Amino acid sequence: MIKYLRLLLLPFSWLYGLAIMIRNWCYDKGIFPSRSFDMPIISVGNLDVGGAGKSPMTEYLINLFKNGRKLATLSRGYGRITKGYLEAETDSTDVEVGDEPAQFKQKFPDITVAVCEKRVDGIKRLRHEHNLIILDDAFQHRALEPGLSILLFDFSRVYQPRFLLPAGNLREPFSGYKRADIIVVTKCPPALNEQHQQQIQKRIAPLKYQQLFFTKIAYAALQDIAGNTVGHEITKDAEVFLLTGIANPVPLLKHLQNGAKAVIHHNYPDHHRFTLKNIAKLADEFDACTAQKKLIITTEKDAQRLREQVLLPTVEKLNILVLPIAVKFLDRQQQFDEIVKDYVRKY
Repeated sequence: MIKYLRLLLLPFSWLYGLAIMIRNWCYDKGIFPSRSFDMPIISVGNLDVGGAGKSPMTEYLINLFKNGRKLATLSRGYGRITKGYLEAETDSTDVEVGDEPAQFKQKFPDITVAVCEKRVDGIKRLRHEHNLIILDDAFQHRALEPGLSILLFDFSRVYQPRFLLPAGNLREPFSGYKRADIIVVTKCPPALNEQHQQQIQKRIAPLKYQQLFFTKIAYAALQDIAGNTVGHEITKDAEVFLLTGIANPVPLLKHLQNGAKAVIHHNYPDHHRFTLKNIAKLADEFDACTAQKKLIITTEKDAQRLREQVLLPTVEKLNILVLPIAVKFLDRQQQFDEIVKDYVRKY
């Protein structure tokens, strides 16, 4: 049913696509200015709406450069109520800086995590005290021209029809991929073989100057809501209550279903601001569960929104656990690292 409803939206997608094509053409021809800077700036983005794994890739790059570089990340700060340029503190909330920046600052307290709607203005504020800036979700921000652009594709969406919003999930026409320097297919099955990789390569058709890589999700040890590792494990005798408000919870849901006896999924839209009513519903179902071993699990991004002052006392009583994820390359990780490092070394 949803499929047919989306088809009815195609005329609106054509209008949206025309507007985006005109906008991109104006940037390509220099009618709209696009600013570049004489310092290493790496952009991480995607063509789809959410769910491609930008945050784990940004964290991978942070880990790659956090030692020996004056590093900053710059995001829009989606969902925050503040405006303009702001630097996150370790106790900043998602309301102040957005959930992803709050997550970055909590995990990497020694780097600068900044938010600004206008990335050019943000870089002007950061460039004098830093020698590397990583842009999170900036592929469509054409007013800024990064030195290295990493474009992500979610494995589960590679073969989907390439429809623009609102009929599909694309933010801009697929041809926009040509602006990328590196293309990464994320969330791949661990056993993705070379033949399947070649099929995906034909589907995406990277240009000669574009390198294509494949990554999977690596799940870390469970943590408490404060980020401390705990001794709990997901076992076959456990019933798991999964709480998510992310764009694509399917890989996580499948992972838990493979490891647990049962999974009860409380699923909300991306960037959903949890309420006491949401948490009360979860608590009631959890209390009613008679399983000897039962866990409540959420994602790192969702954990940022669960730390809000009005929710935290209830959340802490429930002992909600967080399952961190990371990027792991299926192969050629060293080549990816060297490409990125060589770019940064130029400066």
